[in-house]
Amino acid sequence: MSEKPALKVSFVTITEDQDGQRIDNFLLTHLKGVPKSAIYKILRKGEVRVNKKRIKPVYRLQLDDLVRIPPIKVAEREEFVPKNLDKVAGLEDAIIYEDKYLIVINKPSGMAVHGGSGLSYGLIEALRALRPDEKSLELVHRLDRDTSGCLLISKRRSVLKSLHEQLREKTMEKNYWALVTGEWASKLKNVTEPLRKNTLQSGERVVRVDLEEGKASHTRFKVLQRFDDCTLVQASPVTGRTHQIRVHTQCKGHPIACDDKYGDQVFDGKMRKLGLNRLFLHAHDIRFFHPKTETTLRVEAPLDKTLKNCLKVLRS
Repeated sequence: MSEKPALKVSFVTITEDQDGQRIDNFLLTHLKGVPKSAIYKILRKGEVRVNKKRIKPVYRLQLDDLVRIPPIKVAEREEFVPKNLDKVAGLEDAIIYEDKYLIVINKPSGMAVHGGSGLSYGLIEALRALRPDEKSLELVHRLDRDTSGCLLISKRRSVLKSLHEQLREKTMEKNYWALVTGEWASKLKNVTEPLRKNTLQSGERVVRVDLEEGKASHTRFKVLQRFDDCTLVQASPVTGRTHQIRVHTQCKGHPIACDDKYGDQVFDGKMRKLGLNRLFLHAHDIRFFHPKTETTLRVEAPLDKTLKNCLKVLRS
């Protein structure tokens, strides 16, 4: 890791993409490689000025603000994401929609959306390595590591803000396909059990139904196809709790196929004999309002080979 000193004061004019962002978060993004403690130190000492005035770390930037950034040493880290790995390089082929403002990618099962918990990198870090000129790539939402399908990534902060607002207002529509054990009743269209997230001593997250302390949760369900001892359902989460679809199917007695955390071992054994070696949960399509083109966009992610083959065997 080398150090590249910035010897001169720099000035940045705030654009639409930074409008409304807190000054501390702006500096953390703008000065990549600078420790967080150093960022807050220059803020505390008044070395960062906005329109020639001292500001607090909670100050929210406005369009055309002029930010003065003092000389500060920026540590340059070597890119740790190996671009030549098949899994990373294959992400380019997994992109199912892209324009100047956002990306929709068909996330592969088994890849975490971001690094952490012992992982050196995740999908967002890999994308940033593949697209070094895109300075503002951010996850709009998340998918579990073992879940595949539509994942939305913004290229502009203004787009990220708009899409987050759609998530909060519940106007973004996400539909998942899940293969569950047993015969899902057609009349079971809404599951609203409250969910509580627990972290075990090992650091593993487990979610349970908790009628007293759980957070309000809502998933809509629709039967897509029935088989002898399982059902293909569409699950549409209204809220976005951790492991929501997986726990809502489990609490109704119909866990998802090959779910190593909430599944049914006997059912999973049958599915593995059919060639299913991954969680059968796929973010099939996503529908949202594009904040720049001002049109409603619907994007669909095709099933991977493993899920396609599983359904083919069940249908035969």
